[in-house]
Amino acid sequence: MALTRIDEITALIVVDLQKGIAASPAAPYPIAEILSRVSSLARAFRERGLPVVLVNVAGSAPGRTDAGRRDFTPPADWTDLLPELEKGPGDCLITKFQWGAFEGTPLDQYLRRRGATQVVLTGVATSAGVESTARHAHELGYNVTLAVDAMTDRDADSHRHSVGRIFPKLGETANTADILKLLDERPPAP
Repeated sequence: MALTRIDEITALIVVDLQKGIAASPAAPYPIAEILSRVSSLARAFRERGLPVVLVNVAGSAPGRTDAGRRDFTPPADWTDLLPELEKGPGDCLITKFQWGAFEGTPLDQYLRRRGATQVVLTGVATSAGVESTARHAHELGYNVTLAVDAMTDRDADSHRHSVGRIFPKLGETANTADILKLLDERPPAP
C-alpha cells in the first residue's frame, strides 16, 4: 500500500548504518545512495521536531545457530554510526544485540513517551534488521511506513522479497521523495 499520510508524531528509525556493516557490499542500492536519502529524511524529521532514532548493533542474540559467527571480534569502531547521519543532540541512540530494534531495548518506551504512533523505517539489511524491526513495530500497533529506496541488503533477491512480499503486509511503502513531500506540508518546529 502506498503512503497515505504522516501522523502528527512520526519517528524515523535508521537501522544499522554503522561502520562495520557499511563496509559490506550492498544491493540493490549502494550504501552511499542510502546514506544520502536517509540523511535527507533525518534532517527533515529534525527540522519538524520529530523523533529520530539511530540504531546500531553490537552483537548477536544468544542461542544456537549455524548462521552466526560466534568467533567474530569486531574492530573498535565497528558499531560507530556513519558520520553522514549527522547525529543530532536530540536523536535517540538504540544499541541492539539481535536483528530487530525493539526486543531487549528501550525503543518502544522511548516512542510511546513521545506519543509516536507511526514509524518510518530505513537502513540495512532490508531482509534482517529492517524487516525484523518492521514486524515488531506492526505487532506493537505502530503505523509502519517503509522507505523502500532508503534501505538495502547484501542480497538483491532478499531485498526484493521483503519489499515486494513482506512489507505490503506490515504497512505502507514509499520512496524518500514521497515522505519528504508529506513532511514539507508540515511547518518546521519552532
